[in-house]
Amino acid sequence: MSTGTIPLPAAKDVRDMLTGLVGKPVNVTPGDPVTPAPERPVAVAVYVDPGMNVNALCLMDLGASAYTGGALALLPPGGCQDAVEEDGELTGMQVEALHEVVNVLAALFNTQGAPHSKLHKLYAPGEEIPGDLAGMLAAFNRVDLAIDIPTYGKGALSLVLP
Repeated sequence: MSTGTIPLPAAKDVRDMLTGLVGKPVNVTPGDPVTPAPERPVAVAVYVDPGMNVNALCLMDLGASAYTGGALALLPPGGCQDAVEEDGELTGMQVEALHEVVNVLAALFNTQGAPHSKLHKLYAPGEEIPGDLAGMLAAFNRVDLAIDIPTYGKGALSLVLP
């Protein structure tokens, strides 16, 4: 039966996807909502349906952004930790790796009967988010997760259906 709506991915699906992606057993547990603030930069991945309507968002704090991308690209954990703890921003290579992570995460939204979702744009941590998207970030149809990638570190991830 096709409902035409996207179901929220389960924490287990997110864990399985991230574990397969980074080749390490990623720990995923319920967490706090990821919300952008000047002192808390977040990455926002925007997914759209075939009609270019925004149908899902993925928000990652700086830790989740640096560590998922770093683990995927096999970047040194120390450099990723420096980006989070000292620099407060990602390097160009880390942003490229994060783009690949959020592109693969689109598969979480592509379930039977749901409209096809594809990555439209990634706003790296610290980039300005357009006002119409910023309003969608607080939607209640969401799953908020804490993630821990061995040898890299911890972060937070929220999947939001506006």
